[in-house]
Amino acid sequence: MRPLPLACCLLLALPAFAQDAQRTEVTEAAQRLQGRVVEWRRDIHQHPELGNRETRTAALVADHLRALGLEPKTGIATTGVTAVLKGGRPGPRIALRADMDALPVTERVDLPFASKATATFRGETVGVMHACGHDAHVAILMGVAEALVAMRDELAGEVLLIFQPAEEGAPEGEAGGAEEMLAQGVFKDFRPDAVFGLHVGSSLNVGQVAVRPGPLMAASDTFEITVKGRQTHGSRPWNGVDPIVAAADLVSTAQTIVSRRTDITRLPAVVTFGAVKGGIRHNIIPDQVELIGTIRTFDTGMREAIFADLRNVAEHTAAAHGAKVDARIPLDHNYPVTANDPALFARMKPSLDKAVGAGNVVDPGLITGAEDFSFFAREVPGLYFFVGATPRGKDPATAASNHSPEFYLDEGALDVGFRAMLQVVLDYLEPSQG
Repeated sequence: MRPLPLACCLLLALPAFAQDAQRTEVTEAAQRLQGRVVEWRRDIHQHPELGNRETRTAALVADHLRALGLEPKTGIATTGVTAVLKGGRPGPRIALRADMDALPVTERVDLPFASKATATFRGETVGVMHACGHDAHVAILMGVAEALVAMRDELAGEVLLIFQPAEEGAPEGEAGGAEEMLAQGVFKDFRPDAVFGLHVGSSLNVGQVAVRPGPLMAASDTFEITVKGRQTHGSRPWNGVDPIVAAADLVSTAQTIVSRRTDITRLPAVVTFGAVKGGIRHNIIPDQVELIGTIRTFDTGMREAIFADLRNVAEHTAAAHGAKVDARIPLDHNYPVTANDPALFARMKPSLDKAVGAGNVVDPGLITGAEDFSFFAREVPGLYFFVGATPRGKDPATAASNHSPEFYLDEGALDVGFRAMLQVVLDYLEPSQG
């Protein structure tokens, strides 16, 4: 899909905003900066970088912040960039976050600025693509930063700009992402009263914003179970302990954890096995089978109960077959629930209504995907919302999803995200003028 020229794209893709409800500053800034936001996004899209490797993107961001007269800090959690913008008057402190990393995905979208980049991922050469829209997040926050600097003399309060690496996860053996930025003190010297973030998504049309109070995205936990048997010839299974049969029974029995042991009338949960590895030859029963998978929950109590249930199923099912298990449930590098602070949601929902029109702000329901914005929102009240990326008139159900090599972002989403975030920021810092 080839985009229209920039000017036509902006004119045709922009949603019909309720201009009288938007702050004048938002409308004027959007008209002035959207061309630049689109250009930044295209440049970043054409030069994607994997987590903890976002050196070019970080340099682009830091140079832009310096040009605005700010003093960025670089190298946080490997490639992260932050800067504090101080308004001319006293007021609240807030943080705004954009993630910078791309995915090991080979792009299959016909764009003049499509990614041709490659990198090494887990020892293999892979294509690299902004298949989740983080290029849009960076460009939007760069634009919001410029808009805020232009009005800093009248601005009440302070804004911490966070450009975060490795939201999709750091390379094996490395720390990264929001958790590592916090560990390195990103909120130590600047403790915000609230933190805001957004994410573009193909499940919504351009012009729509999705948000809800309380749990929004699931906690994500990885597990690894090794079923240990005793190797023998396939023609004489009674001489060994078959870990393949034990593992198959374990996978099957584990399905009862959600279907029979978890009260899914309260909140949903997911236990998924993503890989089963064991054996190498048709007539040899191997020593062991490795299972890996993911658990998704929305409640801390349910999360801990599922951990315990899976350990119990693993140990006792294996024992019933004469096998043993090494169950690592959960592994490290897990994400907590992404939850929107209810009071902050109630305060800022009218701002999103003003930005895009109340009829365009929808409840997405619970999303079993995960986000490491959750670490920031666990420290201070947070608000996280989604911005539609699928062209108007196209059914989002048929659109390629985020993380797909066909993921396509209608650039009208950049305007929506910019206006929504800027409106939220200004209304929070200047509530009497909202």
